[in-house]
Amino acid sequence: MEENKSNGSGMKPSQPKPNKSRRGFYWIYGLLAIILISVNIFWKDDTPTQKEIGQSELKVMLKNQEVSKIELINREDAEIYLNEKGLKHYFPEVKTNGTGTTDMPSYYFKIGSLERFEEMVETSQEGINNPVDIKHVKKSRWGMEILSWIVPMLILIVFWLFLMRGMGKGMGGGGQIFNIGKSKAQLYDKDNPNAKVTFKDVAGLEEAKVEIMEIVDFLKNPTKYTKLGGKIPKGVLLVGPPGTGKTLLAKSVAGEANVPFFSLSGSDFVEMFVGVGASRVRDLFHDAKAKSPCIIFIDEIDAIGRARGKNAYSGGNDERESTLNQLLTEMDGFGTNSGVIVLAATNRADILDKALLRAGRFDRQIYIELPDLNGRKEIFEVHMRNLKLSDDVNKDFLAKQTPGFSGADIANVCNEAALMAARKDKEQIEKQDFLDAIDRIIGGLEKKNAIITPEEKKVIAFHESGHATTSWLLQYAHPLVKVTIVPRGKALGAAWYLPEERQITTKEQMYHEMIATLGGRAAEQVIFGQISTGALSDLEKVTKQAFAMVTYYGLNEEIGNLSYYDSTGQQDYSLTKPYSEKTAEVIDAEVSKLIEAAYQEAVKILTDHRDGLTQLANRLVEREVIFGEDLEEIFGKRPWSKEEEEKNEDTTQKEITAGEESNPMV
Repeated sequence: MEENKSNGSGMKPSQPKPNKSRRGFYWIYGLLAIILISVNIFWKDDTPTQKEIGQSELKVMLKNQEVSKIELINREDAEIYLNEKGLKHYFPEVKTNGTGTTDMPSYYFKIGSLERFEEMVETSQEGINNPVDIKHVKKSRWGMEILSWIVPMLILIVFWLFLMRGMGKGMGGGGQIFNIGKSKAQLYDKDNPNAKVTFKDVAGLEEAKVEIMEIVDFLKNPTKYTKLGGKIPKGVLLVGPPGTGKTLLAKSVAGEANVPFFSLSGSDFVEMFVGVGASRVRDLFHDAKAKSPCIIFIDEIDAIGRARGKNAYSGGNDERESTLNQLLTEMDGFGTNSGVIVLAATNRADILDKALLRAGRFDRQIYIELPDLNGRKEIFEVHMRNLKLSDDVNKDFLAKQTPGFSGADIANVCNEAALMAARKDKEQIEKQDFLDAIDRIIGGLEKKNAIITPEEKKVIAFHESGHATTSWLLQYAHPLVKVTIVPRGKALGAAWYLPEERQITTKEQMYHEMIATLGGRAAEQVIFGQISTGALSDLEKVTKQAFAMVTYYGLNEEIGNLSYYDSTGQQDYSLTKPYSEKTAEVIDAEVSKLIEAAYQEAVKILTDHRDGLTQLANRLVEREVIFGEDLEEIFGKRPWSKEEEEKNEDTTQKEITAGEESNPMV
């Protein structure tokens, strides 16, 4: 399911009106400037404007009896007043008053230690009949005092305002720290002409749309159900792999019903402050009730809906659990017919709390799987509407080449194809551009400049040819599409297969897939008589597959019909295994036996078809890329192709019909 990119419609959150007045915060700067200027003006009168004198000069003045008085201000600065003799010596142009001195000090002296200063004055006037005494004066320099405590306070206030403003922006509070407990949900209002995403903008998964249409019908015509005593479902949980369009489907429900739509993520509830999550939940449901009927959509609800008590390293009263408890209370508290429906999406439904999934909260669960062949075709049609395509682009062919792709993956394929065509200065996007885009997404970027020796290239060619040969000759293995020995991503070689889309898998099908996976290492053993480290990913895959067959799916005779799979996820936090040590030994032995049997089967197949394997590998070394047509040319058509299967099905159906006609008891 993907959004239609061509119509330009998309639900956009309502934008708040811009605040034209920007003066609400900047008054603090003006106040700070006024205070600093005022303090500077008043403080200037108290600042000494006289020339500073040194200790040796002061001693000379005292010995020559040129000082009239010394005033010690606040035990810090000494103001020196000269007498008439001193003024004539140092300042002959200065006019004196009636006493032969001035009202202002002539010099000032910065003292360090009061005792030493007094001792220096006393020793400098030894033998003088009328020595000058030190007069202690206490002056209040209030300008300096105001500056000492006002300025730091203003700096702290400005810093606090900046800090709170930044935190408010980070929390979506519009610059206000007091909005931290408010809901961060974006409102897609029906009054917004652009807030219109309908089911026409969603491609694929028609079953999910049919199931969710009942929610739309209730929002449009609630009395149709309530008059019969029916109750609106409180919650609908959308479960599916990433990229399948769960969020887009929820938006289309709101657009189809033409009701307000509150959208937010589960992580938006959780912050570093205690109680914020629960407060935001309360505020969200308060706003939703005011705009009823409406839809609340919580994406990635597993961020707050994880089962309580599963994490042994956190307490039972942490912030996430408080948020979940408030959500449970709100969903169970508002009226059943209030017109508020909660939609939630997750790809981890197995870890959600049971109280969240009980009847009365999330009443319905809609499973959104990866799109099938027809769904992928529809998604390609949606994303190709704005693309300039050449005539050789076939949507059916591309849908077949992308099994297991989600809607987001298909959107990425279309975008990558357009970029590749533009990179090559093409006027239109061709079929090969789409194939290159698929290869780029699956295998990674080609590394044509990687340094590989001829011997390594030959080993890689036989390894990939081993995979291709075994998969071609096994009935239930996936048929080959393309093989390359050009390095891509972290892989030295890559093979593309076309898996059959099936809902269940038998033991024989899984066993054949294991044989094909081990075909690369088996080819190295058959041709070179030794094996390499190139099969690391293959060994990892078959080990996990064999372990799943033995312990999960009950496909082993020794273990029997037992499954140790835990769908609740509690084993993730358990320190013990769900089986005994004796059973673990049996499991290890059976897994090893299964893998070794598959490996020997792969060796046998490649030994019997050694000539074809060698011919295929040589062709791969020469061309670097081969396709399914090359295998068909070497080994012939697969006897289990779809054409042969259809013939066999027709023959079997005719035999059954003939048998029913001949036996009236059937």
